[in-house]
Amino acid sequence: MTGSAHTLDTKRLLCPMPVIRTQDKIKTLAAGDILKVTCTDPGALNDIPAWCRINGHEVIATDEQGDEIFITIRVH
Repeated sequence: MTGSAHTLDTKRLLCPMPVIRTQDKIKTLAAGDILKVTCTDPGALNDIPAWCRINGHEVIATDEQGDEIFITIRVH
């Protein structure tokens, strides 16, 4: 079963806001949904996957393009 795709823009927000916004968004999603987070804070590349591990969500991709970071999460 494939969930719905969602996006979250946290560009120009500094730690810990990208993680907090990701957490708040995931609370509104269903298991199986996919969330693609866009951020510019380099710390988010470590912080969001760490939060996902602690909370049982799966990071399925990370990508960097210029100063933007994309983290794709499968909600569990």
